[in-house]
Amino acid sequence: MSSLFALSYLNLSHNNLSGTIPSGNQLQTLDDPSIYEGNSGLCGYPLPKTCTGYKPLQVDKPPQVPASDNKGSGFISIWFYTGMASGYVVGFWGACGVLLFKKTWRYAYFRFADDIKDMLFVAIMTRINRLKRT
Repeated sequence: MSSLFALSYLNLSHNNLSGTIPSGNQLQTLDDPSIYEGNSGLCGYPLPKTCTGYKPLQVDKPPQVPASDNKGSGFISIWFYTGMASGYVVGFWGACGVLLFKKTWRYAYFRFADDIKDMLFVAIMTRINRLKRT
């Protein structure tokens, strides 16, 4: 819970909690002691009761990647995006270009799309009428 980043309000009063109040990120901004009211077992900041044998929790940082392992990643991403863009262009114009330049294919494609639309319309209306009768 101490690793939350978007905590604006918290009330833990009268929950019979005990132990050290965790510290970290958003919990340190909640410095009103009244939100921990009624929990006699709690200790630590922001309460006046200090904890015995308390050691602050140390948060480990993620390991740093050496600079030598990072070489060439920009080159790979450029080729990746170039391949993605060229694949999109070839695929788009492969499908749309055929429909643009071949009249018979264009008529067949739109006739097929119109038939599918009609078939779906009939199926939906049949089911709606069947549901209305019951």
